[in-house]
Order: sequence, then structure tokens, then C-alpha cells
Amino acid sequence: MAAPLDADAEGGHRPNYPPKSPPPPKRPVEPPRPEGNTAVSAVAVRPRLAARIANRRAANWTLENAPWTPGKAARHVVGKLAEWGYRLETGKEAGITEVTVLLTRAALTDDGRRISLHLADQDHQALILLLSHQSGRAPEDEDLLREVTGRGVVSCGTDTDQEDGGRRRWALIDLGG
Repeated sequence: MAAPLDADAEGGHRPNYPPKSPPPPKRPVEPPRPEGNTAVSAVAVRPRLAARIANRRAANWTLENAPWTPGKAARHVVGKLAEWGYRLETGKEAGITEVTVLLTRAALTDDGRRISLHLADQDHQALILLLSHQSGRAPEDEDLLREVTGRGVVSCGTDTDQEDGGRRRWALIDLGG
């Protein structure tokens, strides 16, 4: 029969207290992440389309649907162009005012509570963009575009954004040298 092991006889030391346990984790353990394709991760999300003006000076204003809004919008545009250093002749300033008023009046006819006016410049040209924020409207008739084109703009247009709702009207104006 074998003799019981004696810790002292083998040169080791037998502790007279239990071993120290590790401290608890400071934050809870993260549950395992799901693997593979789940129903939630399989859905493709398309980014919302929006008007985007990038890499140039720009300004924007939110205006209410009121009788004085077209004049106020024109003052904003002419004032900001002057602030950016454009010295406009009287005829050019009047043309910009007329175009802004025409686009603003058309946006107000969509019967929304507000409209957005956006202005940007690049290479001595100014982009005036108005958003009506009203969905479900029919496409713009050609009368507005003919009237705006008659004011000496480089380009103009209108479109309806079905995703975001609302109509965009814009004109590109040459500011001169």
C-alpha cells in the first residue's frame, strides 16, 4: 500500500487557504453577434435624394408662404451676391431680382407653408434654387421656363422629386466678368 503524499516531503508547500479567484469583469460580457445574413441585414437601404450644392460658396434661407416673400427672397439673393464681392450693374441686378421673384412666386403656388431658397456661385455664375417641399404636384408647365429664359439666364429648369416630395425650380445666371 502506498503512503499518502506529503507536500513537505516533496519540497512543495501546501497552502492553508483557498486560491485567489480572478476579479469580476468591469463591464458585462457582450452577447455573441448574429452570424450570416439575417432579415434585418439583408434589407438594402437607399440614401435619400436631395439637392446638393458642394465645393462652392452657398447660402440658403427658409421663407414662409406670404405675399411679401418674393421681394424678400430677391433682397436676400442680391444682398448675398454683393457680400460675396459681385458689383452688379443696375440692369443685371434687376434681372436677378425678376428671376428670383418669378421662381419664388411659382414655388409659393404649391401651397406649402414654407419654401427654401438656395444660392451658390462658381466661375462668375450664380445658381438660384427654390424648393417647395410639397409632394404630389404635377410637373411644371412651360410658361414659367419661357418667362425665366426671357430674363437672360444661362440655363433654367424644374423637376419633381417623388422620394423627398416637392418641386425644384432653378436658374443659372451669368454675373459677368
